[in-house]
Amino acid sequence: MKEEHIEVEGNVQTVLPGTMFRVELDNKHLVLATICGKMRKRWVRLTVGDRVKMEMSPYDLNKARIVWRLPARHGPFPVPSLIAYNRRMAMRRRKCCSS
Repeated sequence: MKEEHIEVEGNVQTVLPGTMFRVELDNKHLVLATICGKMRKRWVRLTVGDRVKMEMSPYDLNKARIVWRLPARHGPFPVPSLIAYNRRMAMRRRKCCSS
């Protein structure tokens, strides 16, 4: 009988060689994770700080398989790059519409 996987979420802390990652779970536990075959096939790139969904075996809670890259969770304030982008767009609108 096949056991069910435990689904957890976490943040990528370090990128290791061989498509391995050190991921910190929401409960501050660190696990060693690798990407699943479909993500490898589709060339999904993961970097430090990415939010991921993983599957863990109930027998070994120190290893996991990354199955999904989730959108980043941001705080109550917008992302700084988005603020800079909005400022640039506002400057362009002023320049083209001021004449």
